[in-house]
Amino acid sequence: MSEPTARRGEPRGPGAGPETTSDPGPGPGPRPGIRPAVRALVAESWRRSERARVSRDGAAAVELDDEELTAYREAHPLAAAMPVIRELLGADARDGGHLFAVCDAAGRLLWVEGDPAALRQARRMNFVAGASWAESAAGTNAPGTALAVDGPVQVVSGEHFRPPVRDWTCAAAPLHDPRSGRLLGAVDLTGGAPLAHPHSLGLVRAVARAAETQLALLAPAPAAGRARLTALGRDEALLAVDGRRLRLSRRHSEILVLLAQHPEGVPGDRLLTLLYEDGAATPVTLRAELSRLRSLLGPALLRSRPYRLAAPVDADFAAVDRRLAAGAVTAAAGQYPGPLLPGSTAPGVVRLRERLAGRLRAALVARADPLLLADWAHSAWGEEDLEVWRALCAAVPAAQLAPVRARLDALEAELAHGATGLQRPLPHTRR
Repeated sequence: MSEPTARRGEPRGPGAGPETTSDPGPGPGPRPGIRPAVRALVAESWRRSERARVSRDGAAAVELDDEELTAYREAHPLAAAMPVIRELLGADARDGGHLFAVCDAAGRLLWVEGDPAALRQARRMNFVAGASWAESAAGTNAPGTALAVDGPVQVVSGEHFRPPVRDWTCAAAPLHDPRSGRLLGAVDLTGGAPLAHPHSLGLVRAVARAAETQLALLAPAPAAGRARLTALGRDEALLAVDGRRLRLSRRHSEILVLLAQHPEGVPGDRLLTLLYEDGAATPVTLRAELSRLRSLLGPALLRSRPYRLAAPVDADFAAVDRRLAAGAVTAAAGQYPGPLLPGSTAPGVVRLRERLAGRLRAALVARADPLLLADWAHSAWGEEDLEVWRALCAAVPAAQLAPVRARLDALEAELAHGATGLQRPLPHTRR
């Protein structure tokens, strides 16, 4: 089976094939202490497989019988996303001789569908609904490894840990609960040599995002009395509470963001310093703003002494922060439409905005996923982010390197000529 290869030293990306032209072949796999001629992601997965004592000669275990499988997947949260996944992958899988699969967070396959001939071949290695393809049970494979690293993964033929799986190529992306960020499972595309292309990884990643969007649309409304605050990527926040949807002024948006960040409450003098620069306002000004906000929200929601929100608030920026804390980088990036109140100069908001953007940006650079990096680099807030463009240049497949290299060279040339826009620590922050 032909595989994409690269000259030694060229930047590699997920799914771009082995790191060198050397192929691990059908032999006994990596030996401890030997650096294999494969991508670092695959080498690390092999090491985890060895530590988990995965048998190279074994087969995936079927953990759920038909009755258990039916009941389990009917109750699983991903069942609601299956219509979208089938619409986006079903026809292409059947026409292309491929399969698509969806597994739970433990790596158990819940749905395996696609070309009938491919389904028959997949049964020989127990790539069937109910079987466990967790990395710790089946070794390196796209759905299992995507769950292990919580990111999109492509595994090309010889990169699989078990020799019987090396006739296949697969690409998978994790699926998360859009509200909590909890890992729900993964969507996978499996087939032969034609899938050994970065576009396959881009496709499953796009399908994963569409599935998560569908889950978000179907999510139940917040419980009575619970508010939802949307402040990322917009200067005027939206507040949904008690069936009302309120568009807030810029100042009221800043107040709500700060109070949501401090559910324990904020004393008036502290809130004043968080909202206004250099003593630009008096306590009277702040009290007037809070009075107007209370008349808008109702006295039951906004309390004083200290100023606080009486009802729990689901804030979008807090959800992204939680996902980052849990290591769910892909989910965090997918739920980040832009900086927090980008036009705000309130000191407390600026600090929150810089901290969140900085944490997400650092996580993306560390993950070195070219698709995630490209999303940031081509966004309005990342188009001049030199560090991200450098990381993208190092991560992108060789075939896609030229335009990225050209953009990076242009940015570095501007910086060398003293372009102040490139010297700020983060895009859309106060200078």
